[in-house]
Amino acid sequence: MPEAASDWVVRWAPLVTRGPVLDVASGPGRHARFFAARGLEAVAVDRELHEIPGVRFVQADLENGTPWPFEGQRFGAIVVTNYLHRPLFKSIEDSLDEGGVLIYETFMIGNERFGRPSNPAFLLRPGELVEAFSSLEVLTFEQGEVARPKPAVTQRICAIKR
Repeated sequence: MPEAASDWVVRWAPLVTRGPVLDVASGPGRHARFFAARGLEAVAVDRELHEIPGVRFVQADLENGTPWPFEGQRFGAIVVTNYLHRPLFKSIEDSLDEGGVLIYETFMIGNERFGRPSNPAFLLRPGELVEAFSSLEVLTFEQGEVARPKPAVTQRICAIKR
């Protein structure tokens, strides 16, 4: 059975009223599938090839010199969970259409006490998502310890491009 969508994504999904929705570092595409099931066009990108029914999949290694594969495209929403590659922040923001929703959730400093990721290169600094996406209208921001789906220290944002 495929992994369920993140509670954070599910919570803010009603704000996403149009596609396409981009699932960044999608893995097997739990969020792309979630939005496709809601009747929205969904696109997933990951370095590993995945067959995701009803979703356009783009295979790209976003960390090793591959150019951003969505240059010039605009998305009604972009979802990023459990993934951090800071050089992509600008490309993500630039690819968000006016009125588009960014839903981002990943690990931050402090998570090392719970296990991986523990490398500071893959852990956000306090308030970093708000800082990185400061030109967007932040609807909500949370950071700190969570119990679900497993104990971790995370940072999450939901923002709109105006």
